[in-house]
Amino acid sequence: MFARTAIATRAVAPTLNVAGQARNMATLKEIQNRLKSVTNISKITASMKMIASTKTTRAQRAMNVARNYGKVSDDFVKQADVKPVEGAKELLITVSSDKGLCGGIHSSLSRRSRKYIGQHSDVPVVILGDKAKVQVQRAYPGNIRYSFSQIGSTIPTFDETSAIAGVILSDKSIEFDSAKLIYNKFVSAIAFETDSIQCYPISQIVEAPNFNAYEYQEDILENLNEFLFANNLHWALVEGHAAEMAAKRTAMENATKNAGDMINRLTLQYNRGRQAVITNELIDIITGASAL
Repeated sequence: MFARTAIATRAVAPTLNVAGQARNMATLKEIQNRLKSVTNISKITASMKMIASTKTTRAQRAMNVARNYGKVSDDFVKQADVKPVEGAKELLITVSSDKGLCGGIHSSLSRRSRKYIGQHSDVPVVILGDKAKVQVQRAYPGNIRYSFSQIGSTIPTFDETSAIAGVILSDKSIEFDSAKLIYNKFVSAIAFETDSIQCYPISQIVEAPNFNAYEYQEDILENLNEFLFANNLHWALVEGHAAEMAAKRTAMENATKNAGDMINRLTLQYNRGRQAVITNELIDIITGASAL
């Protein structure tokens, strides 16, 4: 009786080990597939990092030119001693883009814009880029007057900016005395901050205390008004594009590092599971040999 019981026990044991090995093999196959998937993702993010690095260098060169022109306009307004008028109607312009995968650069713009709209409930809003539009539209859909897409795929040109400025200035339904541009200011290759540029109308600039120090002709004032508005808008667009490319480079670098860490953990897990399968197979071989 005892001998039969022992034989029956030995007959059941291999069946249990085979089931365990099948589960281990399935787990190893899943880990192997996931390891292959993460490896492919790391290759993609590494390539995107290299592309973003190249675009960041080009965007910085364009930003330096646009910033110089923008600072000239800003210095002109400061030297004329233009002061904001209390109770003036203001237009809010949020300068974003259509592209993602660049960290929280669009979220900071949307947060700043929503805060400003919350403080000025009747302010008209113009949004450049779909990313900020989606976030602002959820809270304040009635304030949006214009939204422009196809922004940020390449370095913005002054012709594109002039076309956008022309559409805004030619629309008589948007009544505003001054415009506030909210954009991302490029600080360094790894840092940016949300800033704003104030645009004043030519009627307010002419009335400034120090404007009489400049010699001008009456017929160029309207052209000067359009140029100052377009110049500031171009400054915000180009600098925001440079900040976005730098943020995308940083995001892709972090994604590549995280993928590398995950690959190391999955490789270790795979090796441990494979070692466990080999150990179980050796135990089965030794158990079967000792049973003979």
